[in-house]
Amino acid sequence: MAKYMLILRATDEAMAKSADIPFEEILDMMGRYNDELIRAGVLVAAEGLDDAGQGVVVEFDGETPVVTDGPYGETKELFGGFYILDVASKEEAVEWARRLPGGPGTKVEVRRVSDIDDFPQDNEWIAKERAWRERTGQL
Repeated sequence: MAKYMLILRATDEAMAKSADIPFEEILDMMGRYNDELIRAGVLVAAEGLDDAGQGVVVEFDGETPVVTDGPYGETKELFGGFYILDVASKEEAVEWARRLPGGPGTKVEVRRVSDIDDFPQDNEWIAKERAWRERTGQL
């Protein structure tokens, strides 16, 4: 098994169209999808994000990080939420992504989540993280 993140992205147009859909209908569509993931035993986490205009951006272009109101001025797609699934393969993650109830202008990026075993085990920081994960029941 491997963990994959489904990253939900939408254009400004898609976000505007979704504003026309009653919130209860959106909750119903997403709730049915989430229930399928839960019943299949593959859901690890799922969260939506607040409006990007309420966030900030920390940029590391100079010597000191600069914090500005988000999102970036030229953003064409916004990251709106994510799912983390524990599935047998990338293909299975893609199949779940294809089933997500998204409309025109919505994209789902599928990316494998690195596992601690992917890193050099003789590294001091990896060893410390492994010990922390063991203490907190994450391994």
